[in-house]
Amino acid sequence: MDEASDVMPSELPVERRQRHTRDRTASLNSLSHFKSASSKHIRPRPTLRNRGSNASMKSVGSDTDHSEIIAPIPRRHLLQTSQSLHWLRVDTSSGDECLNRGVSPVSASSVGSVFPNNRMANRLSFTALMEHERTAVGPSSTADARIVEDDQGTIGAGRRFVRWMHRNNMKNWVVPSAIAASTLVKWCIGFGTYSGHNTPPIFGDYEAQRHWMELTVHLPVREWYTYDLQYWGLDYPPLTAYVSWLCGRIGSLIEPSWFTLQASRGLETGGSKLFMRATVVIFDLLLYIPALYTFVCAWQGTRSSRKRHAALLTLLFHPALLLIDFGHFQYNSVMLGLTLLAINAFAAGHDLFGAIFFVLSLGFKQMALYYAPAVGSYLIGKCIYLGPVHGTRLFLRLALTTTLAFVIMFAPFLPPFSPLSTIAAPIIRIFPFGRGLFEDKVANFWCFTNVLVKWKRIFASREGILIKASTGLTALGFLPAVAALIFGGYKTRLQKDVQNHSVDVSPSMAPASPSSPTPILPLLPYALLTCSMSFFLFSFQVHEKTILIPLLPLTLLLSGAAPTDDVFLWGALGNNVGVFSMWPLLKKDGLGLQYLAMLILWNRLIGYNPFKLRYGHFAGLLSSMVHTIIIILHLLELAVTPPARYPDLFPVLNVLICTPIFGLIWLWSIKRSVEVSWAISGLPGKREKEPSSTVSAISTTSSSATFGHSPMRGEMGVRATSLGYASGRERGQADARRRVQVTSAGGDREH
Repeated sequence: MDEASDVMPSELPVERRQRHTRDRTASLNSLSHFKSASSKHIRPRPTLRNRGSNASMKSVGSDTDHSEIIAPIPRRHLLQTSQSLHWLRVDTSSGDECLNRGVSPVSASSVGSVFPNNRMANRLSFTALMEHERTAVGPSSTADARIVEDDQGTIGAGRRFVRWMHRNNMKNWVVPSAIAASTLVKWCIGFGTYSGHNTPPIFGDYEAQRHWMELTVHLPVREWYTYDLQYWGLDYPPLTAYVSWLCGRIGSLIEPSWFTLQASRGLETGGSKLFMRATVVIFDLLLYIPALYTFVCAWQGTRSSRKRHAALLTLLFHPALLLIDFGHFQYNSVMLGLTLLAINAFAAGHDLFGAIFFVLSLGFKQMALYYAPAVGSYLIGKCIYLGPVHGTRLFLRLALTTTLAFVIMFAPFLPPFSPLSTIAAPIIRIFPFGRGLFEDKVANFWCFTNVLVKWKRIFASREGILIKASTGLTALGFLPAVAALIFGGYKTRLQKDVQNHSVDVSPSMAPASPSSPTPILPLLPYALLTCSMSFFLFSFQVHEKTILIPLLPLTLLLSGAAPTDDVFLWGALGNNVGVFSMWPLLKKDGLGLQYLAMLILWNRLIGYNPFKLRYGHFAGLLSSMVHTIIIILHLLELAVTPPARYPDLFPVLNVLICTPIFGLIWLWSIKRSVEVSWAISGLPGKREKEPSSTVSAISTTSSSATFGHSPMRGEMGVRATSLGYASGRERGQADARRRVQVTSAGGDREH
C-alpha cells in the first residue's frame, strides 16, 4: 500500500490538500493513486485513467468482475454549482469549471478501500471528510449556509435514526431493528378490523382466503376451481392454491374446526384470526423482506451503508402494502417479493433464476402480468445485446426454463394426474372477462371517463368491443417501455471484431458472458413502472388494490433518490395519492386510524413534507395543491352527507383527483425511459463520429465496458458506464474536457 495512504488530508499543505481532495472526488469510476515524493509533498499521478478500462473498474474496490449497479435511478453526478465548487475547491470565476462533477456514489462509498484497514481508514470515508470540512471550514459563503439549511430541512426521521445508529457504533443493528420495528407496525395494523369483518353472508377478502384453505384441504385438485363458485370460488393461479393448501394443513393440525368444510364458513374466532394474521407476517418475513434486502444490496451496493439502510427503511414501511396486506388482509407481499427476487436475479446476471422467480410470481397472482411486457422485453433486449450466438442460446434456455416452470406448476391439472379438460377451469377463473369492464370506483381511465361517457350503457350488448379497446390502449401504453428496452439492446449490442474500430479496447477484456448484466438494466425499473401503470389505467377489471403493482417500482426508484430529486418528489406524491385512492376501501374496512397513522409515519420517515412549496419543481407544486385538495375532501366527507341521488359522490371525487396524478406519473415514467435510453444507447439512427481528440476518445471508450468488462459498439453512442450518465451527453463531455484540462494543468505545474 502506498505511503500516502497513511497521511490525513489535513496534514498536507493547502495547495496539495486541495488537489488531493479534487482528485479523489472528481472521477466517476476511478480513484486517483498517489505516490510519496517527500515527507511534505505528495504528488498525484498526472495521468487520466480511462474509465472504460479493466483497471478502472477494479479500482473502486468491487470484488466482482463487473461494475456494481449504483442505484435503480440515473443519479445526477453534477451537484448544485455552489456545492460542486465548494467540494472541488475550484475558483468560482472560471466559466467552464462551473460544471464540475460532484462525488458519485461509487467514489463516495469506495474511498476508504484504498486505505489500510485501520482506524484511520474508517475516518477517511466521504461522510467523514464532508463533516470534517463543514466543521473545520464552516459555512464559508451564503451558498454553503444554504446547503446546510437544505440538508436540515429535507432529512427524514429514518435517515436521522440511521445516522444515530452509525455514530454510536451500532450500524450492524440497523437492519435487524428496522425489520423488528416494521414487523411490530404490521402486527399493530392487524389489531384492527379487516375486509368483510362481521358482514355476513359473503363477508370479504379475509373469508375468501380462509375459504380457499378450507376447500383445498378437503377437495381433490380437479374440483378446486369448480366448487361453489358463488361463494368465493378460487380465482387465483395454482401457486396461491398450493400455499392455501399448506396453510390449511398447518391450521388443521392446530385446530381442525377452523377449516371444516361448509361448517367453518364465516368463522371469526380469536384463534383463527391470529393464525390467519400470522401467516401473512410469516410469508412477509420469508419472502418479501429478504427480497427487499437483496434489492438494496444488488442495486445500491456501491452506495454508503447509511444510504442503503435509509433506502431499506423506506421500503419496509411502504404504507399502501402494509395497509392492504396486514389491514385489509391479502398476500400481495408474496407476489411482489417473487417479482423483486426476479429483478434482483437479472441484476446479478442470473437470468434463468430470474425467469423462474417471475413465473412463480405469475403463478401466485395473475396481476404480475402487469410486469410481463417489461420483463420479457428486457430478456429479449439482452438476447439481442449478446449477439446471434450467445443471444440465441440464452433465448432457447429461457424459453425452455419458462415452459418447464409453467408445466410443473400446472402439472396437477394435467394428465396423468387429472383429465385434460381440468386445465380449462383455472384458466377461465384466472381471466374473468365475463365480469365486465369495471366493478368499483377505481382511479383509472375507464372510471374517470365514465362520469361523462357511460361505457356499460353504450356497449351493453357489445362487451367484446370494450375488451378490444382496453387491450389496445393498454398495449399502446406500455409500447414505449418495450421499444426502449429492445432498441437499447440493439444499439448496445456487442460487436464481433473490436480490432477494426477506432475504440482502443484492451486485449485482456474477455467477451461478454451471458451471465453478466447488460447496459439496458437501468431501464428495467422505469419499464416496470410504465407497463404496470398502463395496465392499471387502461386494462380490464382493475381493482383499487391493484395500484400496489405500479407503486412497487415507483417506491424502488424513490428509495435511491435524494430528497430534492424529481424521482423522489414523484415517488412520494404517487405513494400518497395511491394510498388515498384506496381510502373508500379502507374506510369500508374500518381502517381509518391505520390509514392516517401510516401516511404520517411514512412521510415523516422519508422526510417528505407534502405541503412545502417547491417552486423549482413541478411535482413539488403539484403535490402541495393535490394534498390540500385531499385534506379538504376528507373534511367535507366528515361534515357533509352526500345526497340520496349521488350516494357515490365522494368516491367519484376521489377518482377525479387520483386518476390525473397516475396519468402524469405514467407520462413521466415514459419521459424518464426516453432520457435513460438516450443516455445508454443514443438517439435513433445517431452514430458517433470517430474520435479525433483526447476528449472524444474518452467519451467513446467510456462505454467500452459497462458490465462484465465487455467491449461494446463504440460508434453506437453508448454513454452510460453507470446509472449516473443519464443526465445527458453535454454534461458528460464538459466533464471530460474539464478533467483533461485539470490533469494537464497539474502536469504542467509538476514540471
